[in-house]
Amino acid sequence: MSPAGRPAKPIEQKRRLGNPGHRPLPTEGTLVPLEPIDSIPEPPRPLLQAGTELWERVWSAGATWISPHIDIELLLITCEMVDERWNLRIKVMQSNNMQMARRLDNLTRLIVSNLSLLGFTPSDRSRLGVAEVRAKSALEELMERRANRD
Repeated sequence: MSPAGRPAKPIEQKRRLGNPGHRPLPTEGTLVPLEPIDSIPEPPRPLLQAGTELWERVWSAGATWISPHIDIELLLITCEMVDERWNLRIKVMQSNNMQMARRLDNLTRLIVSNLSLLGFTPSDRSRLGVAEVRAKSALEELMERRANRD
């Protein structure tokens, strides 16, 4: 269950606003070093196409903070839920059954919650200290465009 109150603002948003709460922010570029994975592990249980695609995307994008020893079961359950959601969504679209539609909505919320627990929202990544989105300055954009022309 998530804590009561407003969700935490991502660090990048706090920086853009000038850190209105005046709480100390981590220095830019600070990351928690974790052991990177050599390759995407095989799921311990079989997954359908949608679940397999999520499995691969999560390991590819979150390799720096997802632990194959600790987070694997939560990720696997989430991928299984994505498979179930895919099948349930087809049934809802074909039948217009409101009970199944509510089940689909609940399942979607659980998937989003699990992805959040795994650090796949901006505020969760900031809370974990593993990512910060930083907009390019006008100078950086100009330098990049200039380098791409050459």
